Amino acid sequence: MKDLQSLCAQVRQTAYDIHLYHGHGHLEKVYENALAHRLRKAGLDVKQQYPIKVFDEDGTLIGDYYADLLVDGWLIVELKTAKTLAGEHAAQVLGYLKSARLEHGLLINFGSYKFEMRKFAWSQDAARRKSKPTFLFSTVSAFFEFFAV
Repeated sequence: MKDLQSLCAQVRQTAYDIHLYHGHGHLEKVYENALAHRLRKAGLDVKQQYPIKVFDEDGTLIGDYYADLLVDGWLIVELKTAKTLAGEHAAQVLGYLKSARLEHGLLINFGSYKFEMRKFAWSQDAARRKSKPTFLFSTVSAFFEFFAV
């Protein structure tokens, strides 16, 4: 199992290589398949369309999410093919992390001329310290943007 920094760097570089080779303009599924394929070739455990159950506070199942990729059992990777990343994309990744009770996620956009990637870390302890749901983004313990031209 790799440490977080090297795993994120490997996923970022692989995604960037895919962006250079395929460019933008394909459907999200093409990039998902390409990234999953290349990461598996590199020896990583990759699950596509990983189901995440969402429970209410009393434990009642209220729905499912499907994360694009789960890498090595602890890194959620959400892919987009948008003109640019938006707040709702970040909220989606944070929701996945919270529901899956995982701490680390990457949001990668293949739809722009410019490669975009953001890293998120979510902490259950930080979320408990906040009393208002409007502070959702303040539960992010680390937020980095990686842009490569």
